[in-house]
Order: sequence, then structure tokens, then C-alpha cells
Amino acid sequence: MIIDGAAMLEYNKAAVDALNVFPVPDGDTGTNMSLTMMSAVKELQNLDTADVSAVAAAAARGALKGARGNSGVILSQLFRGFSEGLKGKESASAADFASSLSLGADRAYKAVMKPREGTILTVARAVADGAQAFAAKKQDISALLPRMIEDGEAALRRTPDLLPVLKEAGVVDSGGAGLMAIYLGYKMAVEGEEIENVSTIAKSLSAFMERPAEKQEAIGAASEAAGEITFGYCTETFITPLKEGVSQGDADSLRNKLMEFGDCVLVVLDEGLIKVHCHSNDPGRVLRYCIRLGELDNVKVENMRSQHRTLIAEAEGLHEEAVPPMEKDVGFVAVAAGAGLAALFKDLTVDEMVEGGQTMNPSTEDIVKAVQRCKSRTTFVLPNNKNIVMAAQQAAELLTDRTVLVVPTKTVPQGVAAMIAYVPDAPVEENLSRMQEAAEGVRSGSVTYAVRDSSFDGKEIHEHDILGLNEGKVAVVGQDVGAVTLDLLHEMVREDSELITLFYGADVPEESAEALRAQIEEAFPQCELEMLSGGQPLYYYLFSVE
Repeated sequence: MIIDGAAMLEYNKAAVDALNVFPVPDGDTGTNMSLTMMSAVKELQNLDTADVSAVAAAAARGALKGARGNSGVILSQLFRGFSEGLKGKESASAADFASSLSLGADRAYKAVMKPREGTILTVARAVADGAQAFAAKKQDISALLPRMIEDGEAALRRTPDLLPVLKEAGVVDSGGAGLMAIYLGYKMAVEGEEIENVSTIAKSLSAFMERPAEKQEAIGAASEAAGEITFGYCTETFITPLKEGVSQGDADSLRNKLMEFGDCVLVVLDEGLIKVHCHSNDPGRVLRYCIRLGELDNVKVENMRSQHRTLIAEAEGLHEEAVPPMEKDVGFVAVAAGAGLAALFKDLTVDEMVEGGQTMNPSTEDIVKAVQRCKSRTTFVLPNNKNIVMAAQQAAELLTDRTVLVVPTKTVPQGVAAMIAYVPDAPVEENLSRMQEAAEGVRSGSVTYAVRDSSFDGKEIHEHDILGLNEGKVAVVGQDVGAVTLDLLHEMVREDSELITLFYGADVPEESAEALRAQIEEAFPQCELEMLSGGQPLYYYLFSVE
């Protein structure tokens, strides 16, 4: 079922990609979900057993490692919860299958900071709820799958009523459509139907696959930056071994309790242990709640105001050799595409670069490996793209042997501003606050081209038009790259603006960039201009205004 679900999505990933994009060359929901599924399938190849517990666990493990983009991360959480529901089982009844779907939906909702209805979450929940109701009456797994498809299609059709932006674009949610492709693969596997040569998700969804070219909209979940940190102590510990019977509910209760008197709370239940991270003014109180669930190991309390760390739990026999050796206190990982951008981040003391961005989101595993290469006790990660923030946060949860702090930068200029704001001698949490504040103060623009005819906010767009995007939204449409760039800057530059930083892409000759420099300097004499070769693909210019 999982293999056929991956195959069905792979056949239809282009159609899913086309559902949720601006007319710019970076639509990748279907691609990200397909790559996540392929990673799950790859993990299945190493199995020597076919019991459902092992298969579900392997799929969850592979999806977690290969998760790309927000849609891939959410999909990996659906598999994670599904695996938890089948743990220890050799076979699954219809009731087992349905309850596991429900656990997956629960996991996915919790993974999103601000869940929105009308998305893949809505479709996953509707399928799970319908399956639970069906399985309470019938135990026929072959009859359960058609019910899942029926409920999922109905939920998918409702997504435009729940998200106005979908209704305006005349489409259903792309992530939900991708999930239905997977579930249709499940159904075909159970019924013994071949997937070869399948070119549409289903006749009932074909109308959504062929959306009107004039209606397109980008759907993206925004990550809100954390507020100012006012707590003086960073407390981290592993709770292991756990007391008998400790469950996800206990971990959730601990998280809720810690949030009552602290912030930056992270409580992650994994196989046999819980990782806890909390900022508070009473680290002893944090540890007293933790010890109720088991023994404490690898306890660390850091006085963030003085940057003096105190390692606790010597009585547990803890010493530096118990964890992989770290070579330095602080390291940096950044995501970007283009040799020039990579060189710039390296100049700004970034240790490890992850290749990726608009057209290819790196996987969770890519980010994990980059952080591990840093060999730093604390690592700042700059995703530099709104669709990579969740994967970076998931990587941080997986790395339990070090502190990983994600600065939720959504653009390359935000990432550059964040790195410039870093002060080497300042405490970690003060730097995190500085970097987030600097990123939030940047207005980001970009110039690219249209890949299809469409319309947006009353603007008629034709294939190959040049598009100027202000904070990710189409603001200027034209025929000339330089003219569109200038028009976009006129919209973004304010009276108090002082600095324009511009990165020209791989398709922009240096002489063209220099000609544009002269025009910008003439148009905005009050602003200092920095122009650099970014080498990024598909985007002629990326720039910031500060």
C-alpha cells in the first residue's frame, strides 16, 4: 500500500504542484510530498519482515528523514502517528487501521504552530474520522478504503469554502490533493489494480487537476517569530529511563505545565526517552516536574544572562565522552542556492551551507547532517525560505545531543540580516532575539518570470512576463527585468530607508547588473546600495530594503 501510494503520488506530482503556486517557477508541494514518500519507500527496502508494526515504523522513519517542505513535514507526522498506532502489531484490523489514521492526524495538527482548516490537515482529519466511524460497524478492510476515498474527496472539495484564498483561485488545497493521491494508491493496492500508466489522481478529482490558468494563488503557512526572551535560565535534560506507562499524554501534560512559567518549551517523546528544553527563572522547578516521569540524564542548566553554563547530574555518571565530541560553542547552518550566496554566508561566518531554496527544498536529514558537521554545542539554523522552516524545526527536535536554535528566516536577505546582527560575546538567547528582530526588520523583494498565464489581485499575467514580488506577493508585472526591478523598489523604499542590498542571479550578466546599479543610485540617492553576485537560479534579483 505504501509503495503504491508513493507511485500514485509520483505519477501525479506535477498536477499537485500546479495547484498551489504563483505563476513563478517554484511550485513544489507535489514534488516535496513525493520525495518524502520515496524516502519512506527506500526505508522499506531494508526490512526482512512484513508485519504491520515494522512496515509502519520503517515508513515513518524514512518519511521523517526525507521530509521536504512544510507539506513533507506534515506528511511525515501523519506517518509517525500512524506508526504509533500499529506499534507491536503483526497485523491490523480495520479498527486498528482507522485509529492509527486518527493518531496520525493528531500528530500532524500538533506539528503546525497555527493549524489552518482547508489544508491537508482538514483532509487527513476527515479521512480518519470517517474511517473510525466505519470501522466501528464493519471490520472489512477492503470496504474501508473506498470509504476513506469518499470522505477524503468530500473534504478536499470543501477546502475552498474554508480558505478564501482557495476559493478565489478556484482550486482545492494542493497538500490535500497529494494526500488523496497516496490514499488512492492504498486502495488500488488492496484491490490489486495496477498503477502503471495512471495519469490522473481520479476522474472525480480531474477537474481540480486542470484548474483555470487565470486563477492561481500561493498558499503558505507563515511562521511567527518568537517574542522577546525574559527568562534567565536555559534548562535541558533527557528523561530516561521512563517510568512504566509514561505516554504521549504525559509528555503533552509536562509541556503544558512548563509553558505556565517558562517559554521556548520543547518536550519530545522518542523511543524510551523524553527530551526537555525550557527557559525559565526557576530551573529547579522544571526538573522537579521532569523527574515525575522518570530518571534525569544529561541535565544542563545555563545562566543565559552571564553565559556561564552549569552541568548537572554528575551523580548519573555523566561526562563529556558520553556525547559526540564538540569542537566549539556556537555554529551556524544556512540554506541557500547559488555560489555567490553561499560565499556571502561563509564570509558572515556560517559554518555549513545546505543547497536549496525556492526550487528544491532540502530534507530534514540534509539539515540534520549539516548541523552534525558543525560540531558545535549550540547551532543556529537559518532556513531562509518559509517552506523550509518546518523541516529545520523538525531537524532540531531530532538532534537530542546538542542545542539547535532555528531562526525562522523566510528569505535570503532576512538570513543575511540575522547573521550581521549576531554578536559573538553576547549570550545565546540574546543573540537569538537579536537575529530574529533583525530578520523581521527586513523587507524582501525578488524578480523572476511567469511560467503560465494567470491573474492575481486584478493583474493580468502572461507566460514569460517579468514579475516583481514584494514579500512574496506579485506587485509588479512587466516585460523588462530592469524596469520591473526599479518599479518594485519604488514601491518598497520608504522615506526612512537607508540601505538596499541586491543579489543578481545566474542569468544576469554582470554588465546588466552594473547598468541597473547606476539607475538605482540615481533613483534613490538617500540609500546606500550594495550589489553582489548571488548566482541564484530562476530569480534575476533578490534584494532587501532596510
